[in-house]
Amino acid sequence: MCKNLPMPAEILTVTELNRQARLLLEQRFPLLWVGGEISNLTRAASGHVYFSLKDAQAQVRCVMFRSRAQILPWQLENGQQVEAQALVTLYEARGDFQLNVEGMRRSATGMGRLYELFVRLREKLSGEGLFDAARKRELPRFPRRIGIVTSPRAAALQDVIATLRRRAPHVELIVYPTLVQGTAAPAAIVTALRTAALRNECDVLLIVRGGGSIEDLWAFNDEAVARAIASCCAVSPAPTIAGIGHETDLTIADYVADRRAATPTAAAELASAGWFAAAHELAGLARNLRHALQQQIEARMQAVDRLALRLIHPAQRLAASRQRLELLGRRMHAGGRLTTQRAALADLQLRLARARPALQPAHQRLDRLAHRLRQAMINLATRQRDRLTRCDGALAALSPAATLQRGYSITQDAAGRIVRDAAQLAAGDTLSLQFAVGGATAVVDQVDLVKPAVSPTCPA
Repeated sequence: MCKNLPMPAEILTVTELNRQARLLLEQRFPLLWVGGEISNLTRAASGHVYFSLKDAQAQVRCVMFRSRAQILPWQLENGQQVEAQALVTLYEARGDFQLNVEGMRRSATGMGRLYELFVRLREKLSGEGLFDAARKRELPRFPRRIGIVTSPRAAALQDVIATLRRRAPHVELIVYPTLVQGTAAPAAIVTALRTAALRNECDVLLIVRGGGSIEDLWAFNDEAVARAIASCCAVSPAPTIAGIGHETDLTIADYVADRRAATPTAAAELASAGWFAAAHELAGLARNLRHALQQQIEARMQAVDRLALRLIHPAQRLAASRQRLELLGRRMHAGGRLTTQRAALADLQLRLARARPALQPAHQRLDRLAHRLRQAMINLATRQRDRLTRCDGALAALSPAATLQRGYSITQDAAGRIVRDAAQLAAGDTLSLQFAVGGATAVVDQVDLVKPAVSPTCPA
């Protein structure tokens, strides 16, 4: 043990030590510029951005607070070469050495130089009209053959094939192989585009590549590639779709192509949008057709059921015929009594004719009596016939069959009692209905009780 160590004049706490170290750093290093590559980029929910600046030998932690990050005119990404205006400090709570970034610009070397080349070429081609919306062509709604300009080993090709097989499996695919990265890629892309234009065998042409850094995608920022896409649009009737990188990636090829898709998968979805929508529409029409057919079948089944209810059983027909036969028999019996009276009159007339010679003195009186008797009999027969006709008409009018013929029906409950008042019914009761021809069974859905009308009192 060290027993002879001198006692320090002052013992600092960790907090005080870190505070003094921070003050020394901020006094020693004023606001300065530091160049390096962004790595370990993190965006907090508060809006602050945390990352590291590194070079080949070292790295330093950095923080850019929300008030500074939100006014930055471009999006920070890992791998970018930047120059940061920062304050050297120390985060006291953890004792971490860090830079508080106040401003940032792209580096004049590396990716910053590429971005400047990108901007210059974009302005040049835009001035020539290669980006004009007027030269953009509409995509075919139902392409039958789709060309794909990409690397055969690229994951983007598999994504495109899988998407098209899922959305439009009947569409034929033609791959125009090319390099998509490296110094030889621009010339290979130009050759593939010219081949596709000369063969002129596709309805739409996809130019796709997966994501990567700006250096990885730089082949699609080449002027020769841009002009090849523009000349392809002029020579071939097939419109072009560029699906290069991820959604945040933007290349010159995206500006020149007829349509820009965020990803290769999105490009395949855009090319097959017509077929996909048609498939959904066809499925909807099929559902509507099945529903309509089902409704027609159900309607026909209900019609058959109604017609079946109108069929009369032979026993009912025989009973109706028997009732009519009995009615006609009664009418014939009533007519037979009239015939008997006429026969009695004829017999009386015959007897009078036989007795007329013996009663010659009173023949005139007998003739008158006979005439009066005949008239009386005729009148009696006429009255009886009229009475019979009236009775027959009254019976016919009061007949239940005649009432049913006028549109009425006989309603009976489940016990066979005739229903004369709605108060006898309740919802859910089963009723039997008899019509002039046939009958039916019904279920009570609602009972409406009608109050009897009260006649006004007449003054005395």
